[in-house]
Amino acid sequence: MMSETKAIFTIGTAARMLDVHPRTLRIYEQDELIRPMRKGKWRYFTMNDVKWVECLRKMIHEHGISIAAIKKLLQYTPCWNIADCPFEKRKECGAFMANGLLPRRLDAIAPQRVMRIHQNVA
Repeated sequence: MMSETKAIFTIGTAARMLDVHPRTLRIYEQDELIRPMRKGKWRYFTMNDVKWVECLRKMIHEHGISIAAIKKLLQYTPCWNIADCPFEKRKECGAFMANGLLPRRLDAIAPQRVMRIHQNVA
């Protein structure tokens, strides 16, 4: 079986697998939603990258969430809370973790907000 974390697909191959234009993948990379491996000017995608883009496309086209909104939401919650993925699909999804798109911990953010609010009141 092929490893899902081994980068083997070029941008053209990944785009054909996803039925998107390669420019779409470049936009997602520019917006830091995907991080394909790079060797020189070449991008290489893993199977996890392909699965993650499928999830992104679902959020954008089926749920109507903008790229900017996805980026903001991913700071606070895992993708399955946004895309409403069933538990069985979530259990097998390595794409989210493989791309390092972990949400920031809310408890790490809250003290900063409290401090700002406290300063504004004083």
